[in-house]
Amino acid sequence: MSRIGKLTITVPAGVDASVSANVVTVKGGKGTLTFAHHTDVKVSLENGILSVAKLGESKRASAIWGTTSKLLSNMIEGVTKGFEKRLELNGVGYRMSVSGKKIDLALGFSHPVVVPIPDGIEAKIEKNVLTINGIDRQKVGQLAANIRDLKPVEPYKGKGFRYVGEIVRRKEGKKASA
Repeated sequence: MSRIGKLTITVPAGVDASVSANVVTVKGGKGTLTFAHHTDVKVSLENGILSVAKLGESKRASAIWGTTSKLLSNMIEGVTKGFEKRLELNGVGYRMSVSGKKIDLALGFSHPVVVPIPDGIEAKIEKNVLTINGIDRQKVGQLAANIRDLKPVEPYKGKGFRYVGEIVRRKEGKKASA
């Protein structure tokens, strides 16, 4: 039984949530998010409390139950506080800059890499740290993962993108024989 699905979600003051058919809309100070949930679960809103219930005992209903509950919780957190991912770029000659709705990266390839910034996401750079902000947790995390995938940190010199606070085990290089 899902421990996350059983939990109710309290809608805080200043956030407006509405449920119609299988679409949940959440409006807050930072913006509006909508989510069309699966038909194997039922979302209900009563007295400022969102609850998710399974419809039936199928395996899919059990799987979707906790996921739907967590997605709704993330939506409420997103419109109140927002989400942030921070990436650190290390390496000699590696550069990044934000211009308009794109991130320009020089990662040691023969060509510059340009990453478009999706709507609803903000990116800013301070020294060698790229900060990605937004209200949609999935978009923020996916953009950070896509950028990190371009040049993941390598274990010998530590060059590449890493999340701030991520620990990368360093390997010892080849030893010169005497």
